[in-house]
Amino acid sequence: MVSPWQAAAASAAAFTIGAILPLVAILLPPAALRLPVTFVAVLIALAITGTVSASIGGSSRRKATLRVVVGGALALVATYGAGLLLGASGVV
Repeated sequence: MVSPWQAAAASAAAFTIGAILPLVAILLPPAALRLPVTFVAVLIALAITGTVSASIGGSSRRKATLRVVVGGALALVATYGAGLLLGASGVV
């Protein structure tokens, strides 16, 4: 049985580690490529996060990874859409 505390600790560690890839993706490419590179990097980081947290927490890696990636992609699209509606540039 999966421990809620173990799952919470695994998620916290995985999300912290998974934040490194998007941070690098937004800092390194030229301005014109930051948005698509960051989107792909975030999806990769989310896949890593889902896999690692499921492994540590003892749950299904496939289900956890799919859930995290799909939820994250939807959140990315919603956030980008909100930014467009509010007049945010999209390019840093």
